Amino acid sequence: MPLHAIHSIVGQLTSAMTRDMSCSWRAGRRLRGGRLVWQLLLALSVLLLALRGGAWESQRLMAAAHKLGPATVAQAQAMVQMIAEAAGEPESGRVRTINTFFNRRIDYRDDRDVWGVSDYWATPLESLTKGAGDCEDYAIAKYLSLIAAGTPPSKMRLVYVRAEVGGMVLAHMVLAYYPEPTAEPLILDNLVTEIRPASRRPDLAPVFSFNAEGLWQGVAGAPAGDPAARLSRWRELLAKVRAEGWW
Repeated sequence: MPLHAIHSIVGQLTSAMTRDMSCSWRAGRRLRGGRLVWQLLLALSVLLLALRGGAWESQRLMAAAHKLGPATVAQAQAMVQMIAEAAGEPESGRVRTINTFFNRRIDYRDDRDVWGVSDYWATPLESLTKGAGDCEDYAIAKYLSLIAAGTPPSKMRLVYVRAEVGGMVLAHMVLAYYPEPTAEPLILDNLVTEIRPASRRPDLAPVFSFNAEGLWQGVAGAPAGDPAARLSRWRELLAKVRAEGWW
């Protein structure tokens, strides 16, 4: 089946699902149909991502979600559908879609409040389960979702920065997206939800950056090593996301 045909079906099912949900208050008999639409929509989302050659295994992700309960399953279904739809968008639109999704779904909270430890890097599924996370969790969720939707990892960097917030300088993490290798990066952030070029974020001073391919001092120059070897939190995160089926 051609990709454009699948995109069309996904769109039609989304409209049908919305109609069924809006009518379910008035006609209980339609609720079962709404559930069926959700199931079909999820199946088509998985198919669409598979045909695009995505490295992630959304079925394994859903199996992991089922172990965490119905609320997590609903969040995971929404995420899988969102990624499938984002995969069909131009890359600029894809970046906006994924940035908005996680900024709206995750409330900012300190790791001590969420996990009871001073520093914890959560997978997107963990963050959605809690409904909360800190700056690393937003950046990680956006990074992994963009890869799942077809954006090459080389076009993105997770960047540790010094952020000026209310007269204080805080350690913070953002996701930098490079439309072209030599382009000015666009900053995906949870503090300033509008995506802006780095030149319009004078409040951020890069310290180091990394992705699945390397580690850099600042955001430029030669790689400074393997992030999995140098960053224990990244190494632990990679083990968790592989188990969930992200790659």
